[in-house]
Amino acid sequence: MKKQLIAFLGAATLVTTTVHAGAGHDHGPKHGGVVREVGSVTYELVAKSDALTVHVSDHGKPIATERATAEVTLYAGNEKTVVPLEPAGDNRMAAKGSFKVGVGVRAALTVKLAGKPEAKANFNLK
Repeated sequence: MKKQLIAFLGAATLVTTTVHAGAGHDHGPKHGGVVREVGSVTYELVAKSDALTVHVSDHGKPIATERATAEVTLYAGNEKTVVPLEPAGDNRMAAKGSFKVGVGVRAALTVKLAGKPEAKANFNLK
């Protein structure tokens, strides 16, 4: 009886895990960046030495950024660089330039989307 109960509980846990991991809850990177979720909004920061791009979605559905304002503050050692982002079509905000990125660099995103409160997210770059 004890083995049957353990088997039942294990199967119930498996079913529960499967239900919670259903469609629309995959918050992994879609563009090769680092992902953070604030409320129901997912921000993916793609940081390259010549461009910073933030992709914005809500449960996998793109959120328009045409009236959004945002900035990324990069912390590389003792250096702090504030980079304003501009809407870049669809669900993206971006900036071009020369940026220190990579392992050990931290990024702090502040974003204001139309109709939503200001959000802040921190990223540790890879």
